[in-house]
Amino acid sequence: MLRPLFLLLCFALSLSAHGAGFITNLLNHPVPGGVAVVDLGDNDAAPQAFYQDKPVLVVRENKQHWIAIVGIPLKTAKGSQTLKVRDAFGSREASFEVGTRQYREQHITLKNKRQVNPLAEDLKRIDRELAEQNAAYATFTLRQPSNLLFDRPVTAPLSSPFGLRRFFNKEERAPHSGLDFAAAAGTPIQTPAAGRVILVGDYFFNGKTVFVDHGQGLISMFCHMSQIKVRVGDELKRHAVIGNVGQTGRATGPHLHWNVSLNGTRVDPTIFIGQFQP
Repeated sequence: MLRPLFLLLCFALSLSAHGAGFITNLLNHPVPGGVAVVDLGDNDAAPQAFYQDKPVLVVRENKQHWIAIVGIPLKTAKGSQTLKVRDAFGSREASFEVGTRQYREQHITLKNKRQVNPLAEDLKRIDRELAEQNAAYATFTLRQPSNLLFDRPVTAPLSSPFGLRRFFNKEERAPHSGLDFAAAAGTPIQTPAAGRVILVGDYFFNGKTVFVDHGQGLISMFCHMSQIKVRVGDELKRHAVIGNVGQTGRATGPHLHWNVSLNGTRVDPTIFIGQFQP
């Protein structure tokens, strides 16, 4: 699971000009559900950038070069998008182009029909849990991410990619917001980068769930766990074990669901592990 040391060294974000090209090449996939890397220019102080009125991740590529790393919603149409930027010189705009990407369909049969059409009492719980999780996704702290090349949280094959149009018992629901790993029950789950635990819960759809804040709106969520081994407020090093694979919540078998969020937007995690396929 460990990456070669030379790759890790690429993420001394403010120290190495060599790391600049690596970050851009790794992350710049401006498609719906992808990530755009936007040049913000050379300034001494860090600029602020906002996309759709939400703050976005800004890192220093070299001693004076800043970039914004922007999560693009799945429903974004092809064409130009705009960032609002604030820096020492005032307010301005920066633009980027979004391309297209096609996503496949996935059909799943669930025996528990309440997981497809919840009862009235379930909906009250679901609404409460959704608000709690959306608040976690909206977290924006000033901490600098320790690295942007993530490790897989488990060593296991991918079973469902990001962005699938999902049909449960022939009824279409929200697209798949992360990656599923076909890991055996009980497999330890490791955080792919350092961060702080900001939410722990046992939810109707997600089952046992952990949210980790990596910094500046870069959030990992892990769910369907059999057990959780961390608490809110825990500071985690890269590869810290947060729990074990299970099948809690809406799951047909043991697996890990992992998603990555930027500026409150779920994006394809394969971008952060260097395995994105256009």
